[in-house]
Amino acid sequence: PGEDDVPNFILLPLAAEALKIPFVASGGMADGRSLVAALALGAEGMNMGTRFIATKEAPVHENVKRALVQASELDTRLIMRPLRNTERVLRNTAVDKVVEIEKQKGAATTIDDVREYVAGAYVKVMQQGDMEAGAWSCGMVAGLIHDVPTCRQLVDRIMAEAESIIARRLEGHGNSATPPPELRDLQRKVDLLETEIEDLNRSMTGMRDELQFVQRLLEDPHKKKPPS
Repeated sequence: PGEDDVPNFILLPLAAEALKIPFVASGGMADGRSLVAALALGAEGMNMGTRFIATKEAPVHENVKRALVQASELDTRLIMRPLRNTERVLRNTAVDKVVEIEKQKGAATTIDDVREYVAGAYVKVMQQGDMEAGAWSCGMVAGLIHDVPTCRQLVDRIMAEAESIIARRLEGHGNSATPPPELRDLQRKVDLLETEIEDLNRSMTGMRDELQFVQRLLEDPHKKKPPS
């Protein structure tokens, strides 16, 4: 499907019809609206890539986070389609060069033609903050990114938005005091996700403590790990 450009409004219901196992929606997910839409289309939750890069905990350069906040939904390009390895990336000078090469060579484009613009860019971009170093993945969802919250703030906001949409907008369209089965199912999924998020938050706290210890150990190799 990645090479066929099937949008989520078609792909997710098709997946729900074909699969017998739970699945999550991915691509263009950023807020509570995304979550409710994903649940309504048959997914059990959503996966966020670009949106999580623009969080305080994300281990990337501040220039990357700033670029995501400043970008609009029109600032990305699709590259490497002639190689059947299509990637959506944030536009920069390197990406413009790749687009130009692919336009000139078409189906005859090879990886050697674009290698210098796509290979090894992630370290320079993500860690060193050189935003023109090469192509790096970024979704059109950048247009929905307006801030750089903590992961917890982001997830809490998403859950609050989702619950508000279900309770006020969807249930409000019905006259019955009892919500229809579809809305009860959405609410059940949201409740399950909240439980999973709490578990994840506890796990992240433990991982953060371990990471802090490793950082201290790198600074002082003779430091002993405190008892748990």
